[in-house]
Amino acid sequence: MRITETNDQSGVSRPPQPDYPLFLTMHGKNALVVGGGPVAERRVSGLLESGARVTVVSPWLTEGLKDLADRQQIIWSPRDFQPSDLADVWLVHTCTGDSDVDETVVTTAEALKIWSVRAGAADHSPAWTAATEHSEDGVQFAVNAGRDPRRAIALRNFMTELAAEGALPLRRSRPGPGRVFLVGGGPGDPDLLTVRARRLLSLADVVVTDRLAPIRALDRLDDDVQIIDVGKAPGKHSLPQQEINDLLVEHAVAGQIVVRLKGGDPFVLGRGGEEALHCLQSGVDVEIVPGVSSAMSVPAAAGIPVTHRGASDSFMVLSSHSGAADVVRRAGSTPTDTTLIMLMGVRDLKDTTTGLITAGRDPLTPAAIVAAGWTTQQATIRAPLSEIAEKAEVTGIASPAVVVVGPVAALRDDIGDLGKPSIRAGHGAIN
Repeated sequence: MRITETNDQSGVSRPPQPDYPLFLTMHGKNALVVGGGPVAERRVSGLLESGARVTVVSPWLTEGLKDLADRQQIIWSPRDFQPSDLADVWLVHTCTGDSDVDETVVTTAEALKIWSVRAGAADHSPAWTAATEHSEDGVQFAVNAGRDPRRAIALRNFMTELAAEGALPLRRSRPGPGRVFLVGGGPGDPDLLTVRARRLLSLADVVVTDRLAPIRALDRLDDDVQIIDVGKAPGKHSLPQQEINDLLVEHAVAGQIVVRLKGGDPFVLGRGGEEALHCLQSGVDVEIVPGVSSAMSVPAAAGIPVTHRGASDSFMVLSSHSGAADVVRRAGSTPTDTTLIMLMGVRDLKDTTTGLITAGRDPLTPAAIVAAGWTTQQATIRAPLSEIAEKAEVTGIASPAVVVVGPVAALRDDIGDLGKPSIRAGHGAIN
C-alpha cells in the first residue's frame, strides 16, 4: 500500500491520519534496520527490548551498534541495502538519512507487503512509531500526535511524570504476580513521601501500615484497597512482628501488590530487614523503597542540624526500646561532641540523662525533644541535659518524639522551626 494525501471539505491537501493503532508482538521475529546512525541505534534498542531478531544493514555503525554486533546481539551486514535483505522480515525501519535510499527501502518493502517505518519523513511512511514509555508494572504509554514526534514526546513525558507521582489510575484490575514493597513514608508529612512511594501506593491492593506512617497519604486510594493497621504504640502491640511478616507473605502469595508503609526509613530501626528476609525465605519478591529517616528530618524541622561545622561532625542514632541502661552503655563512651539521637526516648528520659551524666556528659550539654515532627502538632522543648527530663514532664511532651543531645541542640535557639508554614505560624509550639 502507498500513503497518499487526501483532501478535506475545504479542499486543503492533508496527509491521512492513522485510524488503526496496533501493538506488534515481535518476539522471535526478524526485523531489519537500514542505517547505522543514532536514530538506527534507538530503533534497534526498542526492537531488542521486544525480543526481535535484528539485522542491521549499513556500511558503518555507531559505537553502540558496533558493540551490539561484536557481542552478537545483532547481525550486521556492512554494505548498502539490497532487496534480498527483506527475505523473511516482518518489519523494516529505514533511517539512513538519504531520502533516495529510504524511499527505495519503503517502496521495495511495500511490494512485498512488509510494513516499513521511514524515520524523519512520517508523511511518507506507511507506518511510524509512537512515543513510548514502559513502566515496571506492565503498562506502556504510546502517544501518537498526528505525525508530530516532538509533540508526541512531550505528551509522553507528561504522562510518564503523572504516572511516577501516582496520579494516573494504573492499578491492576486483573490478577497478577504478588509482590511486597517495603516503603519508607518519611517523618509524617505526606509531602515528604518519595515519588516512588506515591507511585507504589497508587498500585497497591493491600497497604500494611503503622501509626507513624503518613496516614493522610492513604485518603486518595481506591475504596477497595485493603488497609491493615499493625501499628505499635508504647506499651501496646497490635500484632507481633512474626504475624506482620506472615501477613505480608500471605497477601503476596494470593497475587496482590502489598505496600508495607512505615514511618521514616524501613532499614533505620524499622525492622525492614526482618520483613525482607522473611519474604525472600518464603519465595516472595520484595523491594525496599527508602524513606526520609525521622532521626535526621525531625530535628531538622525544629532547626537542629545533627551535624554542624565547629559543633559536631558525627552522630549516633539509638533506639530507646531496650531501656536507659542499654542506651547509656552504647552512648556513654562516645566523644562529647557526637550528637546523640534517641528515638522513642521520652518514657525513660530521666534514667537516660542521669546515666549519661554519670558516664561523663556535661550536665550543661544542650538537649532538645522534638515531638510529632513535620505535622501541625509539632512541639519542641529545649533545656540542658540535666533539666530536659523534668521539663518534658512539666510540659507533657510525649512520643512520637526524637531526643537530641549535643552542642547542635543549642542551634534551635537561633534557627527555630524550619518545617511547614503551619508550624512556623506557631501551631503546636512549646517554647
